[in-house]
Amino acid sequence: MRVAAIVPARNAAHSLGACLDALRDAAAAGYLDAIVVIDDRSNDRTAAVAREYGARVIDGEGRGPAAARNLGARSVEADVLLFLDADTAPRTACIPALVAPFADRTVGAVKGRYVTAQRSLVARFAQLEFEEKYELLAAAAEIDFVDTGVAAFRAEPLRAAGGFDEGFATPSAEDVDLGYRLAADGWRIVFAPSAVVEHRHPESLRDFLGRKARYGRYRVVVYRKFPRKAVRDSYTPPTTRPQIILAAAIFSLAPLIPFGSFPQTLWLGAVSAFGLSTLSLLRRSLTSDPGLAPFVPPLALARATAQGVGLALGIADLLRARRSSPGRDRAIA
Repeated sequence: MRVAAIVPARNAAHSLGACLDALRDAAAAGYLDAIVVIDDRSNDRTAAVAREYGARVIDGEGRGPAAARNLGARSVEADVLLFLDADTAPRTACIPALVAPFADRTVGAVKGRYVTAQRSLVARFAQLEFEEKYELLAAAAEIDFVDTGVAAFRAEPLRAAGGFDEGFATPSAEDVDLGYRLAADGWRIVFAPSAVVEHRHPESLRDFLGRKARYGRYRVVVYRKFPRKAVRDSYTPPTTRPQIILAAAIFSLAPLIPFGSFPQTLWLGAVSAFGLSTLSLLRRSLTSDPGLAPFVPPLALARATAQGVGLALGIADLLRARRSSPGRDRAIA
């Protein structure tokens, strides 16, 4: 199989070298036939760094990663297309592990795994939640989710599906949408836990929560297309949706606490239920990162609140779109 790696990048000069260094090694070992960087209107040395590592550089139009990935996919002739984020550093076995499952002709996409060496509380919590999701994927008989931080797609079904929806103008749910479409078309998606990249998670609480809110907002667009996924998918922990509801209850009931025992009881019940919902994540933290454990419940509450805000914004976007263009579905610009 001909294999091409595609890396969309915008102002990624500080991180791109580590990614391309690993890809260059994979190409030298015979695992890659092409390395393409889509420079999506950067104003730093992104393109220069890419050329220094021998990558082919294509100028993007600044329309976001979905459009950049599609441009990369159109620019190469390959049977398998690997997509990596510019802030990832693939480990030695990553590329062959991503490609190997395509020996099965029913496989349409393969998802890899993140690890991180970061030590900030927020980054450690982000890794903790990824590990919870990876456990779900490893146990699932079928999965319907693939994200493009580290992923590979069979070129034929990706192109037949129309590629990534370019209506997603910022990094959000364009890969989730494509994964759902491929699964609906009958293609198998495989989780390859040995396809590992080191990833830079958000380190500030503001960046982490902003990302959660943005993802929640754009998930509404995806759920409009695939309403059953709003109830269940192979990647989302079963506690996520109840936590969003409980977080909304906690903050909605808090102003009513001074007005009597009934709202106090309801508020305490919501807080207690939320605490219980974090036990699985707490146990995981106590095993893998004990120092993080005291911060898991408050970080989980902040995360659920941001996700709820994002979903609310997404619903508001959808209602505005319906009023302005009745009968039409469209992604958030």
